[in-house]
Amino acid sequence: MLPMLRISKLNQLCDDYGFEDVEDLLASAVCDSVCPGICVNPNCNYSTNVEPDCEQGWCEECGKQTVVSGMILAGVI
Repeated sequence: MLPMLRISKLNQLCDDYGFEDVEDLLASAVCDSVCPGICVNPNCNYSTNVEPDCEQGWCEECGKQTVVSGMILAGVI
C-alpha cells in the first residue's frame, strides 16, 4: 500500500472515531481487544471495529475483504 494512502486512511480513522491524532488512536487500541479499522480501497472510507491484527476484514460498503486495522496501518503489528 502506498505510504500516502496509509497516512490518509489513518487520519480518516482518527476523524471517524474522534481521536486527536494517530498516537491517541494507537494508545486506545493497545489496551483493547478491538481497534478501529478502515477499508483501504481508495474510494471507500468505511470504518468499523476489528481485531488489532485484522488485514482482510469485510467491508460492508465495497463487499470485499479490504478492511485493515489501524494497528496494521500504523505498522505497530
